[in-house]
Amino acid sequence: MAPGGTGTFAYFAFGSNMLRERLQLENPSATYLDTGRLKDYQLDFGVWDRGVENSWHGGVATIQESPGSEAGRRPRRYLFPAGGESGEQQPRGDSVQDLPDEQLPCSSNLTTVVCCGAEQNGLPDDYVDRLRAVETNNYMGPSMLDCIEMHAN
Repeated sequence: MAPGGTGTFAYFAFGSNMLRERLQLENPSATYLDTGRLKDYQLDFGVWDRGVENSWHGGVATIQESPGSEAGRRPRRYLFPAGGESGEQQPRGDSVQDLPDEQLPCSSNLTTVVCCGAEQNGLPDDYVDRLRAVETNNYMGPSMLDCIEMHAN
């Protein structure tokens, strides 16, 4: 339930959740509203519990405060007020940010999904190029990507 009991809320997606098929795996009612950017934050990858296994087999996306940076479209549990000027939003005071315990390269499967999501949402080419250049752990085995592909078909 959204704050205030309205049943809906705006959700700022980033990382793998930029790809609509990925977001809708766990949130089938999610609908695309608009593309935006989060000023003074950057995309990063890591893990929250050392040695934890996850469905991506490597670091997962998060955002961290970084003055002068921009992150494109899922802060973990960040809520944003509706509206705003030219797609720019800032986290509300009751937002939560999960910072990784440890930096960890992500899998090649995750960067594939993140790049596809960025392209699907029309993010700038230079941002997509930076995503493609992210260091990976070269893991290409079974992962969440298989679930996304199966769901899309």
